[in-house]
Amino acid sequence: MVDSLQQTPAAGAGHAEDVERFDAIIIGAGVTGLYSLYRMRELGFSVRAFEHGSGVGGTWFWNRYPGCRFDSESYTYGYSFSEELLQEWDWKEHYSGQPENERYLNYVADKFDLRRHIQLNSHVVSCVFDEDESCWEIHLEDGQRARGQYLITSVGILSAGFIPDFEGIDSFKGKWCHTVRWPKEGMDLAGKRVGVIGTGATGVQLIPEIVKEVAHLTVFQRTANFCAPLRNSPIDDDEQREIKASYPEIFKKCMKTAGSFVHEFDPRSAMEVSPEERLEQYERLWDNPGFGKWLSNFHDIMVPGEANEDYAEFFRNKIRERVNDPVIAEMLVPKDHMFGSKRLPCESGYYEVYNRDNVLLVDVREAPIERITPKGVKTRDAEYELDVIIFATGFDAVTGSLNLLDIHGEGGHTLKDKYAGGPRAYMGIASAGFPNLFTINAASVGNFVRSAEPLVDWVSEAMCYVRDNNFTRITATLEAENAWVDHVNKDGAKILRTQANSWFVGANIPGKARVLLTNPDTAPAMRAKRAEVAANGYEGFLLQ
Repeated sequence: MVDSLQQTPAAGAGHAEDVERFDAIIIGAGVTGLYSLYRMRELGFSVRAFEHGSGVGGTWFWNRYPGCRFDSESYTYGYSFSEELLQEWDWKEHYSGQPENERYLNYVADKFDLRRHIQLNSHVVSCVFDEDESCWEIHLEDGQRARGQYLITSVGILSAGFIPDFEGIDSFKGKWCHTVRWPKEGMDLAGKRVGVIGTGATGVQLIPEIVKEVAHLTVFQRTANFCAPLRNSPIDDDEQREIKASYPEIFKKCMKTAGSFVHEFDPRSAMEVSPEERLEQYERLWDNPGFGKWLSNFHDIMVPGEANEDYAEFFRNKIRERVNDPVIAEMLVPKDHMFGSKRLPCESGYYEVYNRDNVLLVDVREAPIERITPKGVKTRDAEYELDVIIFATGFDAVTGSLNLLDIHGEGGHTLKDKYAGGPRAYMGIASAGFPNLFTINAASVGNFVRSAEPLVDWVSEAMCYVRDNNFTRITATLEAENAWVDHVNKDGAKILRTQANSWFVGANIPGKARVLLTNPDTAPAMRAKRAEVAANGYEGFLLQ
């Protein structure tokens, strides 16, 4: 039970004489935070992780909504640092659900005795760099403070839930929640009139699950997305043995690919094979599970042009085939962005939901939501009476979770102000004017565990270099930072991720600067860049 994991701050917390000191402070005890804690402890650093939640797991602690699960293969998502762990843990499904994922991360915390270094129920409200002592002081909501030479933000790139500023939201007489804060005890939806606002990756997982119990479901869609069938299934005993015997090859393959997934692109061009051969590949990938439909196809479907549009139209026709009403089908067919310009949501029976008599699809681009009323949702055209409203409206990605920490660097300058025009961080992990701060959450994208492990290893080794050479500070230089931001902006403009109105560029948040929030490079390129920086004595960093 998650409740059994709760800890309380030490007696006397909040008094100046009780400020605890560590070599490193980690904020967050999710996938990256747990590995950061393990790795830094093994290298001899004293370390404490502060976690807002009452249990470990990060994403897999908070996102408890029905249908929440991996969209990358379970056996590629787990940690690779321990062969014993790999052999002990049996993934039950090819794409594991939230309950199992949370159990896994609790198992890791117990197996490696990480809990004694984690303080739960700890809401960090500010982080301030002490220039005289070259350390970070963090302040918790309850008044407790702690100090550490290093500050590691492992708060996730998709953890700051976002709800649009709907007028009247507090007037609603029913119940409502954002999916990222789904109650542990669940929500009673049986026989209720339920509205879901949002049809991104979360919405397409949630909707097919809750439609089974609600009396009526109203879905408010702003943007139709390319959604692919997940085709999940249990892992049988023979597959389990094969997976465990193949981990070295699985991880080696992941480390070669752009996003650290197990899928590799076909080096052929879609338009250089015959139409028959092209369609045969499309159909074969469509029948296979997971991201293969996105990441194992002809390489040129991932660049703007004829191949991309050819595959997009194949996708659109697959959607049309699954929806009985042609008018509704066209509402669900994406026409305003290229295939692959957004992360591909995977679904299980999503489109068939709209064939049910108790489901209504509302196009809020055509008739925008004007306000939340005591009775439900009022659009420009109608008012929809509801008992429950579920906001599947996404996240203030990457910078949103960092801004919540109120980080103050040299001269009292805040990271929030520095990032007002977009992230300014060398390699995504270090900002000039913020010594000994590693923003790990901002640099991982793709298959997060496969990307995060080598990133945490690099940060840990940099900390060892500072320690072993009797330095006290490591800070990105302004020149390196500026050059990196120029690289992100210039090369980011060429990739599909910047071509759509998505969280990748902050377009889902009103007033947020539209810039690429992640690195434009492949995972192997980023590892090579970090290795080169380290080999050159941490080139681009000022060591003091």
